[in-house]
Amino acid sequence: MLAGSGIKIFSGTSHPELAEIVARRIGLPVSKAEIGQRGVGGETTVRITESVRDDDVYIVNTGCGAVNTALMELCIMIHACKIASAKRITAVIPLFPYARQDKKDKSRAPITAKLVANMLQTSGCDHVITMDLHASQIQGFFDVPVDKCLYAEPSVILYIRTHFNLDDIVIVSPDAGGAKRATSVADRLGVDFALFHKERKKANEVSRMVLVGRVHSKDGKGKTAILIDDMADTCGTLIMAAAHLAEAGAHTVCAIVTHGVLSGNALPALMDSKLEKLIVTNTLPQAANQAACPKIDVINIGVVLGEVIRRSHYGESVSKLFHEVPY
Repeated sequence: MLAGSGIKIFSGTSHPELAEIVARRIGLPVSKAEIGQRGVGGETTVRITESVRDDDVYIVNTGCGAVNTALMELCIMIHACKIASAKRITAVIPLFPYARQDKKDKSRAPITAKLVANMLQTSGCDHVITMDLHASQIQGFFDVPVDKCLYAEPSVILYIRTHFNLDDIVIVSPDAGGAKRATSVADRLGVDFALFHKERKKANEVSRMVLVGRVHSKDGKGKTAILIDDMADTCGTLIMAAAHLAEAGAHTVCAIVTHGVLSGNALPALMDSKLEKLIVTNTLPQAANQAACPKIDVINIGVVLGEVIRRSHYGESVSKLFHEVPY
């Protein structure tokens, strides 16, 4: 589609499969770069092996796995393209690294998301594309445009419409902080909504959850409860919420999240949980997780990223993508 139009798409090592999907969507191959490590110290080395002079460059790398390595790769690739005279450089970061460290929540704590923003801008980044930021205020850490406006919501709604009976579901937020996201989905589908109030002992450890709302019809018949969240890391919250929903009368419990980090003991815990299915997007690589856990299903958001790159290149509005999935 965009061949010969001065656009180049590069991929770091964190998620090359997604970069291939994005490139296919807009009709281009992934441009060539050599990425490796040097010596026993493991310094990241990058060489852009084709011209980027006066090109509109997009570099796809996500915050997963060895996140520090992925971040350094991204910064070095941006810098390499900058000094090779690229016209504009856009960092495509489906999962923004350190997004959960977005505020000073205790004495002498860093705001690491701000540091990451500074690193990207100092490297020479002109534009950032990301998806479902953990906290919207991260946009304010940048002095360059940030298209955090890429939401997984349209893809999630399409998945629910094609896989569930809308007369038999209730959308559930696992915490009060995600209520806005979940109510938006429920309103667009025209279905009921419930949420959990939760208390934490410490980070990633929930001590108590209280369900606000019901997960059955007026005649007492249990519904399918669909938990909606932005991220599943250890999955402790989702698993605890699923158990509570089953006790409250839901006949089936599923969860849909944008970023399936699935760290630590998450996969075996999911297998032993009341969750029938965990649906995640491919902002992170999921092939190994799917092989290890048959409960995991994946929504492809590569077409959305590809379309926003096309629109960005031609100076078109991306707001249409807030509400519908491109074909």
